[in-house]
This record gives sequence, C-alpha cells and structure tokens, in this order.
Amino acid sequence: MRNPYAEIFRAPGTKAFAAAAFIARLPIAMVPIGIVAMLSQTHGEYWLAGAVSATYALVNAFLSPQVSRLVDRRGQTVIAAPMTLVSVLAFATLIIAANQHWPAWTLFPSALLAAAMPSIPALVRARWTEIFRDRPELNTAFAFESAADELVYVAGASLSVGLSAALFPEAGMVVSTLLLALGSTAFLLQRSTEPPVRPVEHGATGSAIRLRPVQIITFALIFVGATFATTEVTTVAITKALGQPEAASLVIGVYALGSFVLGVIVGALNLKAPLQRQLAVAVTVIALTTLPLLFVDTVPTLALAVFVSGVAISPTFITAFGLIERHVPPAMLTEGVTWVTTGIGIGMALGSFAAGWTVDTFGPQNGFWVSVAAGSIALATVLAGQCRLATDDRDVDRGEAVMPAK
Repeated sequence: MRNPYAEIFRAPGTKAFAAAAFIARLPIAMVPIGIVAMLSQTHGEYWLAGAVSATYALVNAFLSPQVSRLVDRRGQTVIAAPMTLVSVLAFATLIIAANQHWPAWTLFPSALLAAAMPSIPALVRARWTEIFRDRPELNTAFAFESAADELVYVAGASLSVGLSAALFPEAGMVVSTLLLALGSTAFLLQRSTEPPVRPVEHGATGSAIRLRPVQIITFALIFVGATFATTEVTTVAITKALGQPEAASLVIGVYALGSFVLGVIVGALNLKAPLQRQLAVAVTVIALTTLPLLFVDTVPTLALAVFVSGVAISPTFITAFGLIERHVPPAMLTEGVTWVTTGIGIGMALGSFAAGWTVDTFGPQNGFWVSVAAGSIALATVLAGQCRLATDDRDVDRGEAVMPAK
C-alpha cells in the first residue's frame, strides 16, 4: 500500500528542514506553560505566572504576523535570524530574573523582547508549498505538519512541566531556549529549500487578516488554544492539590497519544467531506469533551478525561491550515499561516491567565470551566462561519484575497 508520507520526504532537503523545524518550534508550546511552571515555583503566585506568560504570548501574537509579512518581502534568513537572536537573549534574561528573584516588574520587559520569536510553523509550510505547489503532495505535507504541530503543543508542554517539576523551576525554560537557538540555526542554514522572495506586484496586496475566512479561523482557534492552556494550567494545579505534582507531566502528555495518531490517520485518508464541515466536526468534539473534565477527582480519571479531550486536536489543525491554504494567495501564505498560529497563541495566553485566576480564586477543579466556555465559543464561531469557509471554487477563494473583508 502506498504511503503518502514517504512520498513527500523523497524530495531533496525535506527531511532535514522538517527535522530542524520540529526542534525549533518546540518552544512554541514549552514557553507559555514553562513560564507558568517556573514563576509559580520561584514567586509562588499563579496570577503573576499567568500574567507574564500572557504578556509574552499576546505580544508574540501581535508581532508574528508582522515578522512573517517581512519574511514574505525580504526572505526567511534575513528576517528570522536576527529576530531569533533577540528572542534567545531575552529568554535567557527572564530565566536569570526568575532564578535571582528580581522584582516582579523586571519579568515583563524580558517577556516583551522574547516575543520577537518568528513563526517556525509558517516558515516550514512556506517551504513545503514552494516544493509541492499545485500538487497533491502539498495536502499530505500540510497534514504532516499539522500532526507535528499538535505533537509539539502537547508533548512540548509536557516536557516543559516535567523538567521543571523533576529538576529545578527554570529547567523547562532553559531547555526551551536551547532548542530554539539550535533548531532555528539548523533550519535557517538550509538555504537550498528557502523560498525565493516574491516581488510585491506578483502577489496580493494588503494583509491576510483582511480575508474573512482567515478572521473566522483565527478567532475560532483563539478559543481552541484557550482549551489547551486551561487544561495545562489546571492539570498542574489539580495534581499539586492531590499531592502528586510529578503526575502533571504524564497527564498532559496523554494529550499527544490519541490526537497524534488520529491526526496522522486523518491526513492519510484524504477525506472527501468539505474542509469546513470537517473543521466543524472536529471543534464539536473538542467542545463536548471539555465537559467530563469538570468531574475528575483523581489522577487516573484526570488522565482519562484529558486523553479524550485531546483526540480532535490534530484534525482541527489539519483542516484549519488546509482552509488557510485554500483561501490565501501563495504570496501571502507565510502571513496567513502565522495569523492562525497567532490565534492559538493568543488563546493559550488568555486561557493561561484565566485559568490561573480561576484556580487561585475558586480552586483547582474549577479551572476547567474556562475550557468549557472556550470550547463553546470556538464551536459557535465555526458553525456561524460555514458559508464563508466553503472552498468549492478554489479560484474564487484566491480571488477574494486581494479584497478587504466586508
């Protein structure tokens, strides 16, 4: 039987840049929860940890699309290399500030500067698109990247929390910073697969966020991202309250198991249902599976509920990025993908802060109410946007890209 994933890696350079990109984007998931794990231990307050994490994620969400637009205009290496250096130095400063117990206000400037980190998921998808543009292999490549994203978001968070719990509070952030530096360097040194700079007159003008489909998907994924962060923060708080803080890493890690496997299967099946309907089904599952989280009272039941709530993550990513590829012109793809990952980042920031405040105010168990609310809003958004997300006519969709949303 033909393996569609093996086919995409036969192209020269694909294995190398995909491996480097996987390492480089682990910090995307490690940093938000890593900041919470680090500061909740060094400073003892979840609200402060959530606020610093939210500061980083929200500023990164604002900057990333701007950085990606510059990448589209100037090239990946020219823009991403200096931005990565700034981010690495800022993370190092944040770690020192936490370790040395500097005043709380000093944590925020470091978080602001660290937010210069480029969007690796957008950069790697741009490379796949350049290789397989207008070929069926591109859909498989996007499915692979979506499954990898999901694994990064879940496994990266588990790794960050596990390191901080098992070694020392700053361990997760130290490893995250090293992975960012090494992975990004390895990725950007691969110049042969870097997409060429496209002249503005050969692409669309304006910003990808002006597209209504991009707005709908980004807004929905803000709340999908909030369910991730809420699950992570609340899991850390519940396992600590149950006297088993070391179990947090394992519980968060079970997110990855079912979701990663299901995502790989979905990517290989080449489902015929319209992408907007696939997205609606996936988000419906996410919304419904937040409900059992409200009733957990032991580590085993928590692990089971978290496992079930994570099964639809990869399918959501696969369909969301597939819709972006359909609705955004090739010359704007880096920015378009970045807006979606930005939505996830914003959601993780808001979810982290909201869950941290809820845990501090109402107790660990009640943190999952944030997941229920976020899942419901994400589902309502996707259902309301079904008509605008339709992709029956690919050329019409791409034609919309140069027009402002009405």
